[in-house]
Amino acid sequence: MELKRVVVTGIGALTPIGNTVEEFWNELKSGTSGAAPITRFDASQHKTQFACEVKGFEVKDHIDRKKARTMDLFSQFAVATANQAIKDANLSTETADADRVGVIWGAGIGGIQTFEDEVTNYATGNGTPRFNPFFIPKMIIDISAGHISMEHGFRGPNFSTVSACASSTHAIIDAFTYIRLGKADAIVTGGSEAAITPAGIGGFNALRALSTRNDDPSTASRPFDKERDGFVMGEGAGSIILEEYEHAKARGAKIYAEIIGGGMSADAHHLTAPHPEGLGASNVMKYALEDAGIKPEEVDYVNVHGTSTPLGDVGEIKAVKTIFGEHAYNLNISSTKSMTGHLLGAAGAVEAIASIMAIQNDIVPPTINHSNVDDSFDEKLNLTLNTAQERTVNIALSNTFGFGGHNASVIFKKYQG
Repeated sequence: MELKRVVVTGIGALTPIGNTVEEFWNELKSGTSGAAPITRFDASQHKTQFACEVKGFEVKDHIDRKKARTMDLFSQFAVATANQAIKDANLSTETADADRVGVIWGAGIGGIQTFEDEVTNYATGNGTPRFNPFFIPKMIIDISAGHISMEHGFRGPNFSTVSACASSTHAIIDAFTYIRLGKADAIVTGGSEAAITPAGIGGFNALRALSTRNDDPSTASRPFDKERDGFVMGEGAGSIILEEYEHAKARGAKIYAEIIGGGMSADAHHLTAPHPEGLGASNVMKYALEDAGIKPEEVDYVNVHGTSTPLGDVGEIKAVKTIFGEHAYNLNISSTKSMTGHLLGAAGAVEAIASIMAIQNDIVPPTINHSNVDDSFDEKLNLTLNTAQERTVNIALSNTFGFGGHNASVIFKKYQG
């Protein structure tokens, strides 16, 4: 069968460096760090006392107060961001068939704050099991997709993807697949996460995954730098409206970019560590390129997973060199996690938006906080260090990898009618 073209007609972002796409993009270009001491709870006894929190988010500006009380923060982020993207795309039950508009949303952890609160209340109570009636629907990962569909009346495919930090990229790939197979006209996709909680920070500390640069949080996320010591926890959401090309054109929708391919693979190696030679990362980029029907040398920019961990950064760059060969030296490579921190299940969506904006504006956002050369990386590679760079970006590839060895890559292309 002939696969349908799929385009991006709306975007929304809520991040540690901006609560709209415009704010987010401006801070990305400027190389702004979103890391600061944690305000969400008293982190003074934690090994890591900082994170990339969303700033200035007022739920009442986005969601009815009564409804917001039935939602964990990760769902509030999801609805707020989806609302941005849906408005941006002018997508509604009046401009599209509600039965053919879906929601596919990603999250890696879900309502961890709700879970902590409810268990703490039970443990410190008198033994009587009293739980909030919304405990379960606030906590479960799939609920964000449900909230978005109920808010807008979209009755098409509706579910959530869970693959740790690759969750929202998998959601985007699933949405892309459903539309190009003709199973939907448009899908609201993306991901959200809100895991800056005592257990969230404590759990990743126990894994020795987080940076402990408490004396200088703003420079703690430093992918490819010799002194990198772990990732910085982030939170937020990103939403993308994917739409079948002819459907978008018929209703006069603006088009940001075309999505042309997606790849998925597994490391089959370790619970939390990446494959040392980047095998899964190599495979997932290869599969994405094959799915898109393009050659490696057609790619201009790779938004890498680049978490600022000692092992992960090395394995991914090995994979880039394996797949792109000599063309690796013509690429721009950058990690926007150096600014946003690691948004876990929302990372793929936010970084996909960064890639789309790079295509739109022909600007590659930087990898900030680099000051110490690590001989593990080929000095001839353009890692877009510290300063954004202007270049024509026709095709961008975005990587996300998750605990359990889950890998996902998605490719966007400059729109040409």
